[in-house]
Amino acid sequence: MSVSPIEVGPEDARYDALRRGFNQRWIAEPDYVVVATSTDDVVAALAKFRADPAQSDRRITVRSGGHCYEGFVSSEDVGVIIDVSPMNRVYFDPEMDAYCIEAGATNWHSTTQLYRSTGLALPGGSCYSVGLGGHISGGGYGLLSRLFGLTVDYLYAVEVVTVADGETPEVTVACKDSEDESLRDLWWAHTGGGGGNFGVITRYWFRGLQAPPAQVLLRSVAWDWADFKQRPDLFKSLVRRYGEFFEHEHSGTGPDFIRHYGYRDMFTLLKLTHMSSGKVGLTIQLDGTRTDSTARLAAFLSWITEGFRTGSGHHIAETALDRQIGEHPAQETLFIPTRLPWLTATQTLNGSGPNRCGKYKSAYMTTGFTDHQIDAIHRHLTDAEFTNPDALVQVDSYGGAVNDVKADDTAVPQRSSILKLQYQVYWTWGEDIDKDGAYDYRDAELDPEIAGPNLRWIRALYQDVYRPTGGVPAVPDPAVDSLRSVNTDGCYINYPDTDLDDPELNISGQSSHQLYYKGNYQRLQRTKELWDPHDVFRHKQSVHPPKTP
Repeated sequence: MSVSPIEVGPEDARYDALRRGFNQRWIAEPDYVVVATSTDDVVAALAKFRADPAQSDRRITVRSGGHCYEGFVSSEDVGVIIDVSPMNRVYFDPEMDAYCIEAGATNWHSTTQLYRSTGLALPGGSCYSVGLGGHISGGGYGLLSRLFGLTVDYLYAVEVVTVADGETPEVTVACKDSEDESLRDLWWAHTGGGGGNFGVITRYWFRGLQAPPAQVLLRSVAWDWADFKQRPDLFKSLVRRYGEFFEHEHSGTGPDFIRHYGYRDMFTLLKLTHMSSGKVGLTIQLDGTRTDSTARLAAFLSWITEGFRTGSGHHIAETALDRQIGEHPAQETLFIPTRLPWLTATQTLNGSGPNRCGKYKSAYMTTGFTDHQIDAIHRHLTDAEFTNPDALVQVDSYGGAVNDVKADDTAVPQRSSILKLQYQVYWTWGEDIDKDGAYDYRDAELDPEIAGPNLRWIRALYQDVYRPTGGVPAVPDPAVDSLRSVNTDGCYINYPDTDLDDPELNISGQSSHQLYYKGNYQRLQRTKELWDPHDVFRHKQSVHPPKTP
């Protein structure tokens, strides 16, 4: 336990690193950064912040892994950042009869420490450096989620430093089975309500964690855009059949082999890149202990690539995924199906990409793609006036065990979705605007247009794909004719997108809160009113108390 919190101010060499996250678009100028090594440090930091009149109009924010996509943690109105990354222990807590993971632990901490000591796993994400403080509270998922569900499906308790009276920080432990209803609400709010809303999360406890397959089967393949330019119909067929596969798997319809084999253990990442990248990629993971896994893998690939290997005409050949796409590294060694221990495979796929700027958007889908959606995706991925190879639509398989939970059992309401989309574009500053001989964030401050082409491209793509539903992946609404039977189901709070609140970009009539939380938002608001009525913890898309618009 530290005597007092470590404070890193502007005069400290560490300050420039600690005031920013992974996305180099967002760089704050806080008075100082608190490096918290204990819950007591968090309490002390909050007490000092709330007692300082100079901070009355500024925000206090929290970072664990630093992967917030928007400026919720690092922005111009931030007075203090609490960095909980040193709080990263993973251990069994006999008093709770549960596994404890501190909020500063990363996906890699939980993966290695849990599995090596217990043989169990949290079904979290594949980006090793993402902090679990935010990952879990937003309803984190990963390559084991179709088999085991979401991280929050195993959450038993959470420790949060709250400031209910607006002044005095208190350490609050909320359990799934707490006798006090307000504590149960606070626990529930952390099963997908997002970070930065109710307090500073310091610890999580989990029960019922599962053992991953001892071995998994991996394969990564790619197809050349040069071939798809000759046969755009086959690109569209790939996207259509990929979505239809998981629609059939969910509904029990379609080809007999899907029902015969069973695919709940399979997780896939389809990376639909801009054509300037040269290749479209696909990564597949299945349970490698099953004797039929190689046959299941071959049957899946054969079905989604129907027509690629016809006897005449232009063929679409499988090639190695020999380049980084998005946040995942090149995987040319996985061109041949490869069986690996689960932990080794997880390390192989782990990645977060280089430090750069990025913009992200998301969508949940309850069925496969419509023709309009496929045409719009293809149109923007083949836009010859846009030449950034680091732009893509990643389509993750979803569903399976995720669909076994009711929409209001956790704060994550999208329990009928079978696909989860992440729209991504990355760039570096690329211009020495201030003529100091180097590229850095100051160049972007002097010339915001450095980001302009990338932001315009991803916004135009997203608006076009969801044009029939108001420019966003609207949630179904039986009261609105155009939204009664849509195949979209909102957005993912862990891929936040402030464009959702721009009336020029979102004309659906649905706010970001409705897109993230659907009907669960009202309970989140009631919880906010109980635990943070003074809105101490807030950002551009935070949960509002009911009296706040």
